[in-house]
Formats: sequence, structure tokens, C-alpha cells
Amino acid sequence: MVADLLVAVAAAGSAGVVYLASAVRVIKQYERGVLFRLGRVRGDVRSPGLNLIIPFVDRLQKVNMQIVTMPVPAQEGITRDNVTVRVDAVVYFRVVDAASALVKVEDYKFAVSQMAQTSLRSIIGKSDLDDLLSDREKLNQGLELMIDSPAVGWGIQVDRVEIKDVSLPDTMKRSMARQAEADRERRARIINADAELQASKKLAEAAQQMAETPTALQLRLLQTVMAVAAEKNSTLVLPIPVELLHFLERGGRPSPPDQDQDRAPAPGHTDGGRERYADGTPPLPVPGTGGPPQVPVIDPDGPPQAPVIDPDGPPQAPLTSTDSTPQAP
Repeated sequence: MVADLLVAVAAAGSAGVVYLASAVRVIKQYERGVLFRLGRVRGDVRSPGLNLIIPFVDRLQKVNMQIVTMPVPAQEGITRDNVTVRVDAVVYFRVVDAASALVKVEDYKFAVSQMAQTSLRSIIGKSDLDDLLSDREKLNQGLELMIDSPAVGWGIQVDRVEIKDVSLPDTMKRSMARQAEADRERRARIINADAELQASKKLAEAAQQMAETPTALQLRLLQTVMAVAAEKNSTLVLPIPVELLHFLERGGRPSPPDQDQDRAPAPGHTDGGRERYADGTPPLPVPGTGGPPQVPVIDPDGPPQAPVIDPDGPPQAPLTSTDSTPQAP
């Protein structure tokens, strides 16, 4: 009798322990519990700690409330300026309503992943290549807004979305490299031209200053000669004044053909009754006009030349040839 009673108590105690063990649930600090009683959500979300449920009637499902980092697979698309690119991103989100995350969507992680991929494709089609490469912050905000709008109804909050990498075709990379090189060359030429302009202005100011003080030009010339002579070379430098070069240039120019014709005798300039030019040079005499006789040019090997006779001058002796035969009287 006593033995049967002890066995019954032991069996009841064992059943109570098993029942209590199956009714106790422990929820961690970063988790929240949603209680389903006969398939329906009962009460509020269970807090972290020790919680009791009715075995075989209640079912407690835990939801992680930590921030989830989800990589978005690379998506290939065509930008607004018709460039094919591959873009991948990463999404940071967390659950703010555990009951909605379990009831309103079957698998909230998969839903967020698919929404992120479709939103990324949409952003690629609406953006230019330059925006994808340089203005990523604006694109990140737009992508975050597109993912967060439907996720709010699921009890999900999207904290941040970042575009990780933008892959371009090789041909596009080479084209962009040539464009960047051309732009750098253009800037270098502009800087060089600006430097030349400033240098020319300074040289013009220096030339004007040296023109006012010619001694400065001579000193500068001597400094240049000293700088050249300081080096060990075989170069011989002979400084020539610029005025000498200008004088030689003027002396080498031919006089105009009508220069003597324009030199009319100046009135009042006479020398013994003969008129002279304004510079004192006598005009060339013209035969037959009363001027002095002209001296003929005789070729000793040629035939005898007829003398030039001035009708107003003294009589001229006849010209005889040394090679001719004696003439009869």
C-alpha cells in the first residue's frame, strides 16, 4: 500500500517536472517572443527572460531584433545614357515589430532581399553613369527610400543602403581613361598658356624699364656673359650691340630707282654759277647742254670710237687707231 503510494507520487512528480520543463521558455536579450495559442497571436510580444507557456497548446516563436547585414547580388542593367553596368549593394535593416514580421510576410529576409534587387535595377535605369560613379550618396538615399516604403508594413526598418561597386566594360574603362588624360592635358596647356601670358607681361615691363635706363641693359648683357663664361665649355660669346645690327640693316637696303629724279636742285644753292642739290652734291652733266665734256670709255682692243664733241667747248683732236695703216694726206 505504501509502496504503491510512493510510486504514484514519484510518477506525478516526474510528470510535473516534464510538464514544467516543457512550459518554460527562455528569451535572450536581443530576441522577442511571439506567442501563438491554437494558431492565434495571444497577448503582447514576450520580453527577454523566463517565460511560461501552456505545453501542447501554445507555441512561442522567437524573432531576432539585431541589425541584419544583407548583401545584394550584383545586378546588370543599362543606365539612362545607354551604358551597361553591373552594380552590387548592401542593405542594413532590423525588425521593429516582431508580430508583423511573422504574420504579414512569410519570410521577411527573403522579401527584403528581392525588394533590394528590384529597387537596385530601377535605380540603375533612372541614373546616368556619372551619377553612379560620383553621386552615390544621393542614389543611396533614393534606394533606401524605395526599399523602406514597403518594408514598413512588414515591421522592418531599413537603416542604410550602400552601393558597393560599379563594374564597367573594358571598352568603357579605356574610353574614360582617354577622356581623363585629354582633360588633364587640356588643363596643363591652359596653365602653361597662363604662365606664358604672365611671363610676357613681366618681360614687357622689364623691357620698358630697361628702355628708360640703357645702362641696365648693358649690365644685364654683362651678367649673361658672366653666366655663360662660368660654365666649362668651348662656346665663345661676342656681344654685339643691337644698334649696330640696325645700322647694317639700313646700309644693306638698295636705294629706290627714282631717288635721283626726286632730288631736284634746291634754289639758291650754286657753286660758281652751277646749281647744286640741297645736300651740296652737283648734278650729273648732260651732253649738249653746255656742261663739261664727257670722257669717252675707249676699248684698246676694239674699233676706234667716235669722240663726243661739245659744240660750245674747245675743238677736239681726231682719234686715231694705233693698229690702222697710215692714211694718205
